[in-house]
Amino acid sequence: MKIGFIGAGRAGCSIGKYLSVYGQELSGYYDTDRRAAEEAAGFTGARCYEMLREIVSESGILFLTTPDGIIASVWEQLLGFPLSGKIICHCSGALSSDSLSGAQAACCSLHPMLPFSNRFSSYQQLEKAFFTIEGQERAVAVIAELFTSLGNTVCRIDGARKPLYHAAASILSNHVIAVLDAGYGLLEACGFTREEAVRAAAGLVQENINHVLADGCMGALTGPIERGDAQTVQKHLGCLPEEEKEMYLLLGRRLLGIAEAKNPDRDYSGMEALLRQKQDGKC
Repeated sequence: MKIGFIGAGRAGCSIGKYLSVYGQELSGYYDTDRRAAEEAAGFTGARCYEMLREIVSESGILFLTTPDGIIASVWEQLLGFPLSGKIICHCSGALSSDSLSGAQAACCSLHPMLPFSNRFSSYQQLEKAFFTIEGQERAVAVIAELFTSLGNTVCRIDGARKPLYHAAASILSNHVIAVLDAGYGLLEACGFTREEAVRAAAGLVQENINHVLADGCMGALTGPIERGDAQTVQKHLGCLPEEEKEMYLLLGRRLLGIAEAKNPDRDYSGMEALLRQKQDGKC
């Protein structure tokens, strides 16, 4: 079955290129932004469609790679065309396949746990990507087989848990950026430029992530909270601006739970009292 993409942004362009590199036949791209569709089609060696009905007619599989906010409106348009026998798959991490209903097509949702940062290079990371999928049996079977045949891991997920899954992915991706930005900002307050701060902390950040991936969060945990060094933590709290202090306390309580599991015989009562002070209104 030829594979078409409605939406020629970063996700559509990346997934289409990935599939085409591994020999899958694309019909092409449709997008209300004609230039984006032309660029994606040229990049993947496929066709740029001017009419939505044309790509629907010529595709056995259709990926909806539009922003989440317009999936419903695109679907309403698709319901006006013959869809019997086709497979429709949207790529939202937060929405379930229930947003595609009322047609004879088999529908599912597929989401790669990978940030698409660039339309023309992110496809190179897709061979290592982990995918989640949910939806109707036929669609799930076909789409899962399509990607597992390329070497990807595809895990089935309960559609009702998609918002929770997407929240987890956002914390692991976007929220980590917020923590890094806070740390870089504190280094700037010490006199570093932003560029110097990023460069200086590169080894620390990279090695910590590598340690977590190799040994898990408990195995990778070090630092004053894990050691029970309340004196150092108190110094931290005494110099941090209010917003960073709130973040430190919130994340510190999470780290304390990991530390207690890692060192069950260590007394963390003093550290717990120190990190609970914001909740108790003492800070």
